[in-house]
Amino acid sequence: MTDSAGTALGRVRWKRFAAIAAPAAIGAGALVFMTAQGAIASSFAVSGGSFKVSADSLDGQGFVQYGGTDGTKDGTKHPVQISGIKSAEIRNMCQSVKVGPFTLRLTAGTGDTPVQASDLVLDVEQLNADATFSNIEIGRDASTLDKGPSGAKGPIGMFGQQADSIKLTNVKQVAWATTAGTFKLSDLSMKLGKECF
Repeated sequence: MTDSAGTALGRVRWKRFAAIAAPAAIGAGALVFMTAQGAIASSFAVSGGSFKVSADSLDGQGFVQYGGTDGTKDGTKHPVQISGIKSAEIRNMCQSVKVGPFTLRLTAGTGDTPVQASDLVLDVEQLNADATFSNIEIGRDASTLDKGPSGAKGPIGMFGQQADSIKLTNVKQVAWATTAGTFKLSDLSMKLGKECF
């Protein structure tokens, strides 16, 4: 089978899938959904589609959250809740992204060793989870947030919240972007399959 360019479909698609699937993933969450006035969440233009992430649990230290927008190269903006976590462990993580008629499914942290991330920043469109926060501050000016990754704060006057730690279980999220200082994926598996949820 070949694509319209006459190249073997498997080779061409897998290269595209690998590029799209590079570290993206995880769930993190919150109590509110806020949008920034012109603030750009990620430091790069996002692709034209979001991706899904599920996990059995996420345990994080140093949590902040505030509103923002992610922008595509054509100027389209997507409102997101920006969640920053200094360090996180994620168990039984699944990420899926649709590329045309195909779905690339990535799983990690399915064994004894969880996925580990530092300076994790998630640009989330939708989140469903059970959440527990330790020493949470709700309604703090987003420009004064100081418990999350370095630089993870919003504009002056924007609604923000932060906590010493966060625990999420039964995580299901739709996100536009994820960045991390380090992202260690144990038991990594990447293949064509079904969406995570």
